[in-house]
Amino acid sequence: MIQFVSAFGVFLMLHSIPAIPNIRLRIIRSIGKPTYILGYSVVSLAALVWLFSAALALDYVPLWELRPWHAAMTFLLAPVGCFLVLAGLMSANPLSISIRSAGPAGAVSQITRHPVQWGFALWALGHVVANGDLRSLLLFGGLGLFALAGIPMAERRARKRLGAHWEVYAAQTSVWPLAAFVSGVRPKSDTALVAAAVATIALVAWLLLAGGHALLFGADPISVFG
Repeated sequence: MIQFVSAFGVFLMLHSIPAIPNIRLRIIRSIGKPTYILGYSVVSLAALVWLFSAALALDYVPLWELRPWHAAMTFLLAPVGCFLVLAGLMSANPLSISIRSAGPAGAVSQITRHPVQWGFALWALGHVVANGDLRSLLLFGGLGLFALAGIPMAERRARKRLGAHWEVYAAQTSVWPLAAFVSGVRPKSDTALVAAAVATIALVAWLLLAGGHALLFGADPISVFG
């Protein structure tokens, strides 16, 4: 448990750096933006691998009896979560997390102005439900809560950064997924949204049909229906 807590602490610390502009800008000025992005990506991936390894080393403690519908929830929530994360990263979004901060908000922002955070949360929830054990609750539940906890912070930063333009952007979207459509916002599509859908289909097909999930994590989700 000590290793898991340590790994989670390092993971949270690393992913808090982009949320602190002064620290991020100081690092970028020192080493340059390309080096920062490459280095940050490598270190973050290493921290994530350590976190998953530490979680797998924990004892298996079941919390509820698994049923086929639990796995079905993952097959629904995880792809939707992946789609939101990919679309959110590919799309320009001055309102929240994206690798493209410049330009008007992409079509995915109409679904929610925080697609990356909600995507990770839905992906994590699906894995908590399907696994039903303590280590999965700690790992995926912790990741999901961390993603959702970033939404209020992103809201405050966007309001401060956009100033009077905030109301214009916010009127076309919502914090809660799909709520903007209920308010009368008309859905639209763009290249990033289509590309994210295609990438999600390809990723899910590789993970589930081509053995990618078993290769990476040692478990075949399809086997629960065998």
